[in-house]
Amino acid sequence: MNDLHGILFAYHSDANLGELTRPRNTCSLAFGGRYRLIDFMLSSYVNAGITDVGIIVHEGYQSLLDHLGSGKDWDLSRKHGGLRILPPFGYAEQGHGTYRGNMEALAGVSGYLNNIRQDYVIMGWGDIALNLPVAKVLEEHLASKADITVVCSPALKGAPRFSEYVEVSGEGRITDLSIHPSAADKALESLEVYILSKQLLLDMVEYCAAHDVHSFSRGVLQPRLKSLKLVPYIHQGYVGRFQSVGDYFQRSMDLLDPAVRDDLFSPVRPIRTKDQSNPSTYYGPDAVSSRSLVADGCFIEGQVENSILSRGVIIEQGAKVSNSVLMQGTVVKAGASLSYVIADKNVKVNEGRTLMGHSTYPLAIAKNSIV
Repeated sequence: MNDLHGILFAYHSDANLGELTRPRNTCSLAFGGRYRLIDFMLSSYVNAGITDVGIIVHEGYQSLLDHLGSGKDWDLSRKHGGLRILPPFGYAEQGHGTYRGNMEALAGVSGYLNNIRQDYVIMGWGDIALNLPVAKVLEEHLASKADITVVCSPALKGAPRFSEYVEVSGEGRITDLSIHPSAADKALESLEVYILSKQLLLDMVEYCAAHDVHSFSRGVLQPRLKSLKLVPYIHQGYVGRFQSVGDYFQRSMDLLDPAVRDDLFSPVRPIRTKDQSNPSTYYGPDAVSSRSLVADGCFIEGQVENSILSRGVIIEQGAKVSNSVLMQGTVVKAGASLSYVIADKNVKVNEGRTLMGHSTYPLAIAKNSIV
């Protein structure tokens, strides 16, 4: 896989995620207890043998930098190539604020793109949870002689108005691309992950920059459905999209299903994350934990059911937590009760408090809050 270069878009903070993305980039959002969303696509790249990865950022990426560090936990700390964080130094001089789309983001790092050593590039977003066999995607891309391969999913998750869909002919060629349609019952959902040649990418970046086109889908794919050979790669595994607080809660609860965990955390393609070397979780003599994912370093003396706990969570004696997602450092004091709650990092719930949301409308508590 030395002929494939990885690009990850990590410049977006989705306002639809409310309190969860105000202090951070969407890609650095905690997921599954000990992971961040960016771990999944980044690990997919690394598992395929990709050694050079560029991550395009813009605003609110301090948390992402803290998590990724030098890239050593993904074997990307190298003298030549490896992990490169690409802030908008050249783009900031233009004074337009944040990127309007991924083509504008690529134009902002055009100097980096010109120095890519590989002949092919895979581009994707860092805020999607899946375990993608990237080596197989490249193999099919080369075998089909496609100009662009689009990774798709047959399982329609999330609202069509926030997604892109493709229609495929009997010959296996993409014939139509719908962007945020009102309905897409028969189409494949595009995961907005693409493989194409470096030269084609450079040509498209130059064209879009010259014509003030900022969207890859609208500016590159839609106008060239006939002139370029676009081929889908259909990923049959689990895909988690995060387009609202409700989505985040439901995708988190998906992880309590062993079949989902087996697909997402395949030992053949492991998901890597930052090593924090936490001690084992402590369970008190009266602690109860059932059908839950509990990370290292927690201290549990109360009851936990159908929940996901990140590192360093404290559940005091007499406290009850059910159907909830608690991020790192959350403290639930004695006698408190939480149900259908998403608690961000370092939240403190005081004694005797009762917090209750609903499966369709979970209660999200902002980072560092005291309730």
